[in-house]
Amino acid sequence: MMAFRLSIWIYSIFFMLICVFSRSIAKNRNTLMELSLQEHFSILQTGKTSLVYFSQDDIMVFPEELKKAAEPLHNYGISVAKVNCANEETSRYCGKENDLTKAYLFRGNILLREFPMDALFDVNAIIANVLFALLFNEIKYINSLEDFENIENAMKGKTNIALIYVKAIGTPEHRAVMETAFVYGTTYQFVLTTETALLERIGRVENSDISGSLFFFHCKLVLDLTQKCQKTLLEQPLTVLNIHRFLKLMDAPLLTEITEDPEKVSTIHLQLGLPLIFILSQQNTYEADKKTAETVAWHLLGKAGVTLLLKDSTDLNIPTHTNVIFKRAKEGVPVDFFFLHDIDSIISLVENNAPIQNNEPVKEYEEDEIEALNLDVQDDQVVETVYRDRKRKLPLELIIELTEETFNSTIKSTSSSIVLFYANWEAVSLAFLQSYIDVAIKLKGTSNILFTRVNCGDWSNVCTKQNIIEYPVIKIYKEGEKPVIYTGMLETEYLLKFIRLNRISCPLKIMSIKEAEEYLNGELHKELTSYSSVSILGIFSSNMTKEKENFIEAGNSLKGYVITGFYSEEDALRLSKKYAVTLPALLLSRHKEGKIDSILLSNSDASDIVKIIKSASLEIFPEITVENLPIYLSLQKPLLILFRDGNLNHKDEKEMLSLVKQKHLETFIPCWLNLKTTPVGRGILKAYFKHLPPLPLLVLVDLHSRGQVSAFPLDQTINEKNVLLWLQKLESGLENHITTLPNEEWKPPLPAYNFLRRMDATNPFKEITGFPTQNSLRCAKTTDLQQHNKGH
Repeated sequence: MMAFRLSIWIYSIFFMLICVFSRSIAKNRNTLMELSLQEHFSILQTGKTSLVYFSQDDIMVFPEELKKAAEPLHNYGISVAKVNCANEETSRYCGKENDLTKAYLFRGNILLREFPMDALFDVNAIIANVLFALLFNEIKYINSLEDFENIENAMKGKTNIALIYVKAIGTPEHRAVMETAFVYGTTYQFVLTTETALLERIGRVENSDISGSLFFFHCKLVLDLTQKCQKTLLEQPLTVLNIHRFLKLMDAPLLTEITEDPEKVSTIHLQLGLPLIFILSQQNTYEADKKTAETVAWHLLGKAGVTLLLKDSTDLNIPTHTNVIFKRAKEGVPVDFFFLHDIDSIISLVENNAPIQNNEPVKEYEEDEIEALNLDVQDDQVVETVYRDRKRKLPLELIIELTEETFNSTIKSTSSSIVLFYANWEAVSLAFLQSYIDVAIKLKGTSNILFTRVNCGDWSNVCTKQNIIEYPVIKIYKEGEKPVIYTGMLETEYLLKFIRLNRISCPLKIMSIKEAEEYLNGELHKELTSYSSVSILGIFSSNMTKEKENFIEAGNSLKGYVITGFYSEEDALRLSKKYAVTLPALLLSRHKEGKIDSILLSNSDASDIVKIIKSASLEIFPEITVENLPIYLSLQKPLLILFRDGNLNHKDEKEMLSLVKQKHLETFIPCWLNLKTTPVGRGILKAYFKHLPPLPLLVLVDLHSRGQVSAFPLDQTINEKNVLLWLQKLESGLENHITTLPNEEWKPPLPAYNFLRRMDATNPFKEITGFPTQNSLRCAKTTDLQQHNKGH
C-alpha cells in the first residue's frame, strides 16, 4: 500500500495545475492519460480507480494494448494512465528498473494489485485481469471439486451459481465472464476455475481443446442439503452476448400456463430466437400433464420455452388429437400441430428444428447489429434505457458542472442552488440526468435558481463532504438555510413540483382574515395550486405559542410537498366560528373539489400534526398509479379496485362515493385504476384471471392478511346496493374468491435496488397512522411495474 504525503509547499505550487488538469481529464476520460508524477498523485486523491503504467523514458511509447483498453475500462469507471518518471524525484514506482515492467491498479491512493506487463499481453488480458482484481470478493476461484461442493452447499436456498471454466486467465473467454460478472455479480454466485479435471468431474465430456464452459446450478430453490442442485450447460461459446442471453433464459419461468391462442403468445424465448413448445392439457389430466411439461422444460432449458396450454378453458381452433404445438421464433410462420407419444419425441422435435446447431459457428454481431436485434434482454429496464440512449447528446450546458474548486464559492454566491450529485457510470444517475435537464429547461429564465451538477466519479471528495452515500441525490441550497434533500420520485414532474413549492416560505404567515380566505380559495400563490391538491391552514389564538411552534415544525417537514400556512392574529376566533371548529385547528382546502374541511388539533405535537395532515390529504376515492400505490398499501387495508379501460365515468364515481360517504367502506381502500394510463393493470388482471376479463370490473384484493382476490359478479350492475350485498356475502363466506396470492417475499439484490420501498418517499404521505416518520428517505426512479407482474 502506498503511503506518500506531499508537503504544504508542493500543494500550493501545483494547486492550479491540478484543477486545470482534472478538468481536462473530465473531457477525455475515455482515452489514455499521460501524467507527470505529481499529477498522478493528485488524481489519486479523487478516489477513482485507475490502472497506471510508469515509464522512465519520456520518449518511450505507451504500450499499444493499454491504449486500446482505455475506452472499455472507462465504461467500468476505470481510467488508464501513463506516468512519465523522467526528471522526477525518486519514488517507489519510478526508482527500480523492474518496477517499470509492471502496471499498477489503484483505488484512490490504495494500491490493489501489481500486474507484470507480460500478463497484460492484449486487450482481453488487460480487461480480464483488472476486472478480476476488482471483483475478487464476488468471484470465487477454486481448484477442486471439494471447493465447489462447499460453495454449492452454502448457496442452497439462497442464490444460484454460475460455474465457469476458462482455459487460462486473460483469454477472451475470461474477459467475457468478468464483464458479465461486473453486471450480475450480486445476482448470482460466480465461481471460476481453470482446472480441466474439475470440469470433467462436474460432467462435461468434451475434448481437451475446449476454451471455456459455463454451468448454471439452480440452488436457490434447494432447501435440502442432501439434494444436488440441478445444472444447465451453456452450449455456445463464452461471449458476453451469449452469457447474458443464457442468464436471461435461466431467470425466465421454467413453465408457464396459458389459455390464449398460441399464435398471439410472446415470451422471452421467442424474443431471443428460441422456439416455444405448447403442451396441451385438459382438466382431468392436468396434474399428469403438468409433470410431463416440467420434465420437458428441464430437458429443454436454454433451448426452448415450454408452456402448458389449458384447452378446456378456451375455444381454440386446434385440430383433434393434437397434444403438442410447436411455435418458431420467426414472425409470420404458422404454428405446427403434433401428436407425440413420449417426452423424447418432444425433445427431438426441438433439437431437430433448432435454429443453431451445436456444431455450427455462432454469429458474432457488431455493436450496431446487437442494437438492431432489440432483444429486450437487459436485466434492468433503467440499464437498458441508458444503454440504448447512450449516443444521445444531452444539453449539459444548461447545468453548471461544479468541481472541488468551484463548489463552495458557487453555493455561497447564489441565493438558491439546486445540485445533482450523480455518478457517470451508474445507470439510475444517467437515466435521471435527462429528467433533471428537462426541469432545468422548464425553469429556464426563472430568477434566483441555479441548476448545477457534481460528478462524484470525478469529485468524490466533494460528495463525501456533502454526506452523499448513494446516487443520484438532489440537494437544494438556500442562503441562510440548511440544505434540503429531495426525497421524491426521480422524474421530471415530481422534481419540478418540489422545486416550485420550495420557492415559497413554508409555512406561510397569513396576516389578515382576507388573506386567509384568499389562501383557502387558492387565490394566494395561485400558480402553485396545480402542484398541491390541498392547502393547509393552521389557526391559533395569539396566546397558543406552543401549538403554533408545533405546527411550524410540521410545516417545515412537509415543505416541497404540500402548501401550509398559519394564522394567529387576535381575530382568529372569527375563522374558527365560520368553519365551526374550536381552536387550535386545521382548515384543509381541497382545490379540486372546492371544499374546505376542518380538523381539531388537541394536544398534538409536530409528529402528530404531520400524521393528521398526511391522512387528511389522501383522496377518498383515488386513482391508483405506479407512484401512489405504496402510499395506499401502507394503510394495511384491502384494496377495493375498480378497473377501467379509460377514465372514470360519473355514474360509477357517484355509486362508489355514496358508499364511501355512508361509511360502508371504512375497512377497505376504495380506488380505481385506468388501464390506459397505468397499463400494468392488464398484467395484474391476467395474473388474477388467466385472461383479460370484461371491463369495468370491481375487484377486492386482500394483500395483507389472507392474500385472497375476489371479483364482483360480471352479470351484475355496479351500484350501491349490489356492491354492498356482494361485500356482505364475502364477509359471511357465501361468496368464493377467484385466487389466492402466494405468500412470497421478493427481495432486491441490494438495498439500493429496493425500488418499491424507496417509492414510499415519493411524497411524505407514507406513514398515516401507527408508522414512524422518517426524515431522510431516498428514492430511485422505478422501472416499469411490469417487472412485478409475476408477483401480482
